Amino acid sequence: MSNTDNTDISEERERELIAQLRDFRTRIDSELSRVIIGQKDVVRQLLVSMLAGGNCLITGAPGLAKTLLVKTIADLFNLNFSRIQFTPDLMPADITGTEVLEEDAAGARSMRFIPGPIFSNVLLADEINRTPPKTQSALLEAMQERQVTAAGKRYELDSPFFVLATQNPIEMEGTYPLPEAQLDRFMFNVLIDYLPEDDEVEVVRQTTKNAPAPVQPLFSGQDLVEFNEVVRRVPVSEDVIRYAVRIATASRPGSQGCPQFISDNVSWGAGLRAGQYLVLAGKAQALLDGRSYVSAADIRSFAAPVLRHRILPNYRSEAAGITVDQLIAQLVEHVEHPKNETAS
Repeated sequence: MSNTDNTDISEERERELIAQLRDFRTRIDSELSRVIIGQKDVVRQLLVSMLAGGNCLITGAPGLAKTLLVKTIADLFNLNFSRIQFTPDLMPADITGTEVLEEDAAGARSMRFIPGPIFSNVLLADEINRTPPKTQSALLEAMQERQVTAAGKRYELDSPFFVLATQNPIEMEGTYPLPEAQLDRFMFNVLIDYLPEDDEVEVVRQTTKNAPAPVQPLFSGQDLVEFNEVVRRVPVSEDVIRYAVRIATASRPGSQGCPQFISDNVSWGAGLRAGQYLVLAGKAQALLDGRSYVSAADIRSFAAPVLRHRILPNYRSEAAGITVDQLIAQLVEHVEHPKNETAS
């Protein structure tokens, strides 16, 4: 996992950013709630991933405002936003960009690179599983290295840069499941479900009258780059780090400390990035909550979004109707909690 671009942040600037985030917490919720009704857990997970500098996979049925949610959060941080609708005929150059032949007034010809939609701060890859692996893989270099290679030349992407990809779990005909290597590049797999009745009534009420006022940006893109660095400076105790690592390790069949129900129901467990992302998510959560430490409860609260796309259930669990989220819940209960959960 590559680190966010390092920035030289002084201690004074770090304190200023922390105070700014603390003071704006209520305004963040207020701005987002004018456009997004409900989905508080989903919103929190997306905010945490962006503060930690991670990419997100968003899984949900059509019509649940996934695009609106991503666009609204991008507006909150005043980020450039672009959207790609993935289709079976989409080519890698449609994402990264292509070279064209130009001729000037004197008749001299040269090649010029025209950047694709990936050159933005927030890229919404809509229904990413609708396009073949060749095109899906066009995002890998950008997600990992924050750069694009075209015609042998490397082009740096702007900072910050996030890929937020959506998947439709209902229609699986004609889809191309993402390869495990690409899934592992996503910090979270966020599930969006249907709203409770009261929230859905409010959505219908608001969307059938005047359109809401645009979200007012509270931060800048540079603020977010600096937040990524500040998140990494949040202290975390060795006990909490070990707790995160043990959760990831226990998900691997055959590993030391692996419970029997994992060996019976899982073909493949989480890799090294799972522990890294659990700790990073805990740090971002602590920062959002105005705390100076990461607790074991922070780690547990992000176990599902971090692990659900990294644990591969086997045929036995599928036949028994056991879901990956049920396995994760059992796993978290199985792993022993640190004695001092709030130590930093």
